[in-house]
Amino acid sequence: MDLAYNRTLVTEVILLGFSNNSKINLALFFFFLAIYLVTIFGNGFMMCVIIVSAHLHIPMYFFLCNLAFIDFFYSSSTVPKLLVDLLFPVEEHKLVCGIQVFVGLFLGNTESLLLVVMAYDRYVAICRPLYYPVLMRWSVCYRLIAIVWVCSFMTTVVPSLLMPMRACNPNRINHIACEVLAVIKLSCDSTHQNEVVILSLSFFSLLVPFVFIILSYIFIISSVLKIRSAGRSKAFSTCSSHLTVVILFYGTAMIMYFGPGSHYASNEAKYISVFYGIMIPMLNPLIYSLKNKEVTKILLVKKTITDSRAGL
Repeated sequence: MDLAYNRTLVTEVILLGFSNNSKINLALFFFFLAIYLVTIFGNGFMMCVIIVSAHLHIPMYFFLCNLAFIDFFYSSSTVPKLLVDLLFPVEEHKLVCGIQVFVGLFLGNTESLLLVVMAYDRYVAICRPLYYPVLMRWSVCYRLIAIVWVCSFMTTVVPSLLMPMRACNPNRINHIACEVLAVIKLSCDSTHQNEVVILSLSFFSLLVPFVFIILSYIFIISSVLKIRSAGRSKAFSTCSSHLTVVILFYGTAMIMYFGPGSHYASNEAKYISVFYGIMIPMLNPLIYSLKNKEVTKILLVKKTITDSRAGL
């Protein structure tokens, strides 16, 4: 008889978090609360500015608005629960944990594919400017976004539902959130097949998009170098923001998903997940807003109006 069937199936999951020290957890609570507030305000601000500003209704900002939307909810799927756990550590129901796994996989993969679309948009704008109005017309943009969301759902949520996992004791996860690489360690059965599936899907959702983006930027940089200095500066400014986000996101995600399986349950995995799951959603709007002249102009105009009203 398979010994796995004699093990107790778990209905509750305990996330070990960072520390058992209440003072450390309190300090971490305020630290992550500050990050979450910046994330919510930053991404919310980006979405509002793009929606209400008519001159920003172009494909580049349409995709950026989608990125802000993803980061807004990606962070919200993890940080609020983390904040509660830092103050009141409690057992989490397996169903709730499973939902967090699905949401994290779905939104993370959606962001990965969206960054590819954004790279394609910049490639067409710089390398094929005369064809841009045709290749990136609104009907095409809407289809691209639909493809991104549908493909992400089909490559993350559907495989997860088709491969249900029976979780056994011990029900403790050395992590800050229910993430797939940590949760599969609770499996009653061998995790080899699941790890192979995750690695295969990661290849198509992380490595292939990353290579595509790098190739796109090789062509973009080659074309930018041929532009006269005035236009070159604007092109580099726009592309450097996107490339910075790409390196941060794919770099940390690939370290996590292509690293040795032994670190899935280690403290190292927690810190890596903090960076790409909590820090990057906060950094994205800051990177784009600070390096984007259009957004900066809006901020300066609003500040001027506020100052003038205060003077009255």
